[in-house]
Amino acid sequence: MTIAARARTFTASAVIALTLSAGGVLAQDVAIRVTAQQQTIAEAAAIDRDLAGFYRASDFAPIWTGTGPEHLERRRALFAILEKANDHGLPARAYDVPGLIEAMRTARTGTELGRLDVRMSQLFLDFAVDLQTGRLTPAKIDSGIVRKVPLRDREGYLQGITSSDPMGFVNSLAPQSLEYTRLMREKLRLEDLLAAGGFGPAIRSGKLEPGDSGADVVALRNRLMTMGYLPRRVDATYDAEMEGAVLQFQMDHGLPEDGVAGTATIAELNVPAEDRLKSVIVAMERERWINRDLGDRHILVNLTDFHARIMDGDKVYFKTRSVIGKNIPTHRTPEFSDVMEHMIINPTWNVPRSIAVREYLPAFKRNPGSNSHLKLIDGRGRVVDRSQVDFAAYSAKNFPFDLKQPPSSRNALGLVKFMFPNPNNIYLHDTPAKSLFARDVRAFSHGCIRLQDPFDFAYALLAWQSDDPKGLFQSKLNTGRETKVDLVNPLPVHLIYRTAMSQPKGHMTYRRDVYGRDAQIWDALAREGVELAGVQG
Repeated sequence: MTIAARARTFTASAVIALTLSAGGVLAQDVAIRVTAQQQTIAEAAAIDRDLAGFYRASDFAPIWTGTGPEHLERRRALFAILEKANDHGLPARAYDVPGLIEAMRTARTGTELGRLDVRMSQLFLDFAVDLQTGRLTPAKIDSGIVRKVPLRDREGYLQGITSSDPMGFVNSLAPQSLEYTRLMREKLRLEDLLAAGGFGPAIRSGKLEPGDSGADVVALRNRLMTMGYLPRRVDATYDAEMEGAVLQFQMDHGLPEDGVAGTATIAELNVPAEDRLKSVIVAMERERWINRDLGDRHILVNLTDFHARIMDGDKVYFKTRSVIGKNIPTHRTPEFSDVMEHMIINPTWNVPRSIAVREYLPAFKRNPGSNSHLKLIDGRGRVVDRSQVDFAAYSAKNFPFDLKQPPSSRNALGLVKFMFPNPNNIYLHDTPAKSLFARDVRAFSHGCIRLQDPFDFAYALLAWQSDDPKGLFQSKLNTGRETKVDLVNPLPVHLIYRTAMSQPKGHMTYRRDVYGRDAQIWDALAREGVELAGVQG
């Protein structure tokens, strides 16, 4: 079904949705039936405190099953948004629209109408929450997703649907961000492609480069055309135009940019359209989890593309490569939002206890003089002579010392760290290990985020509060002393994880599922009943 065809599917359900207002069903024995209806509403809603309270405030009057024009408009609004459940990547079958339509068609008595009204309210509340803040609970999917979902007051949903503009209200439920709009557009595009057969036959060659020709170049050409990187053409030569298309594909997929279809590029080109669609649907759910004002100016770190960005509105103000946590349970960088308050220039590294006892204590047992850059600190803050300590007497449970690395160019945190105090003890920082930024996949840290260009990152932040940001930073750096510099206007920080991310202009960008979190989310959505529309067979 094309995008245009999907837009026409509302009419049949709309007609059925309005049946409660036709045929005189509610015109008979009104006084008796309204009393029975109100009594049933009170009983049926009692198990839901929010719903019961809302109904009570209106003397248990029906929200949906009345005969007034306002009830008709609410029903229209409800079915209009339910018809779009699949477009939003939500499990349409879970809301049982056919069952609801049948119940509306057959309801006759006040008792039946009362039960139906509460059922419709409960369905509306469930769907409104799913559409606005997500179907899934993030922390139940992966412990590394510690994002606080911005849940809304349920009474607000009921007030919205009973307002003077119920249609306008339901249309405002989905995230209004440009990212969500572009993701939905990509979802519909991929569904149309899948209905037509997907991206086409896979490329079987291990490597293709300019000057090549033959069947594998045809397969490359066809996939690039289907994906929108090449205009329609019939020749089978890897020419300059195809080289440019491959180069753009590489840019959009975080690959080395050389215009040659090597092993890694071909592997990404061969990813099925079904998998790309899954990434988009997962990204839509993730966008619902973060459905809030990100801040006109904010810091955005997409873990999967190994970059940190300072955003000014929808535009990238500054961008630098990043290193994230290793892909092991103890090191994966979590996802959450917080507020950056200050930076520390010439920081001391206070070694986290988990690292101290897991990595350094065993080393001290073998050689007390190892890792001489670290100072051993007792409970009173005094530096301890390691030669006087029997490390063999200590374990992870009873190790009584702290480890600190004083400020220096060799400090594990480099020469600056950017703080957004949080219970996860995650921050952005410099690093002396510069070579890692040359890698394509940069998951090497203990969880914190290392920046390739931390000084420029600092200058960009300070430019909003100083006429000479570089001079301000360098004057603090040159003292060699640990110095805290507050941000006059603290910035929201969002650590996100998106394998599908849009651009204001151009193609959707895709990244690999480095921690496997998106696969877990897709599996959970599939268990809820989310399906891939357009898939053949």
